[in-house]
Amino acid sequence: MAPSESKEAGMERVIIIGSGPAGLTAAVYAARANLHPLVLAGGLYGGQLMLTTEVENYPGFPEGIQGPDLMIRFREQAERFGARVENVDVTSVDFGKRPHVVRTSEEQYEAQTIIVATGASARWLDVPGEERLRGRGVSSCATCDGAFFRDKSVVVVGGGDSAAEEALFLTRFGRQVTLIHRRDRLRASKIMVDRMQAHEKIGFLWNTVVEEVLGETHVTGLRLRNVQDGSTYDFGTDSLFVAIGHTPNTEVFAGQLDLDGLGYIVSPDGSATNVDGVFVAGDVNDHRYRQAVTAAGAGCRAAMDAEKYLEAMEFSMKPTAVLQAPL
Repeated sequence: MAPSESKEAGMERVIIIGSGPAGLTAAVYAARANLHPLVLAGGLYGGQLMLTTEVENYPGFPEGIQGPDLMIRFREQAERFGARVENVDVTSVDFGKRPHVVRTSEEQYEAQTIIVATGASARWLDVPGEERLRGRGVSSCATCDGAFFRDKSVVVVGGGDSAAEEALFLTRFGRQVTLIHRRDRLRASKIMVDRMQAHEKIGFLWNTVVEEVLGETHVTGLRLRNVQDGSTYDFGTDSLFVAIGHTPNTEVFAGQLDLDGLGYIVSPDGSATNVDGVFVAGDVNDHRYRQAVTAAGAGCRAAMDAEKYLEAMEFSMKPTAVLQAPL
């Protein structure tokens, strides 16, 4: 259904902003509840899994599945039950009035409830070879991809707790894990640093940055530069895990929803926000787990909470019957 048709049909009951596992799972549940959700998916729908090759840890796919294929199935399932998906980007919102207003570059929509599921984007090094070899040795998620590098050489770039956690996790699989950091000490907490330094599989390259990711069809090495003397050299490895943080996709919601110090949407219960009728799901709220399966679960919860909210709102608007005693 085109946006103009949606507009003529009246106010939306549910608008879902985002189309990763959280947004499309919310769409499945909302559609099955006859809420006829409108999904504003973004110009490139599917979230981070559209940048992932093999997914082996999503339940129900014992042989694994390609990330884009998984997201196509999510979308097809949502549309099967009546969800309408528009590949447009949200440019602004107004949650200070009822109904809530959501704008794209071409349309303005109104909705009784909103589910925000815009996710978070991994920060990358932006060096030659990195984008071309994503999913072919370059990754931002050890939990997702670590098992592909059993008995291989693994590199982690970063200096905080996230990098330390990635490096320690990857020791379960990699033959050798090398942590590269641009300074001579880590920002990670002392306990994490102590654990890494005590681990026989973990080595360190200090005062070093990645200049280029090497390889044709898969990662074969890195071109590194020492920031103190400027010297460059090639370092052989089978993988590069970039662990320099994520950026939540919340720019459009600044001043509308409560955000924490890192820019993630605040939710006391993991679903409701500070605005009545606006719910949140997935990595835009969760900076701990960041898994497709946890995002999908959050999408389910947000849709069910939106459904209950609409039921309560519509019940309160029904006229109360007045009983009269017989004459």
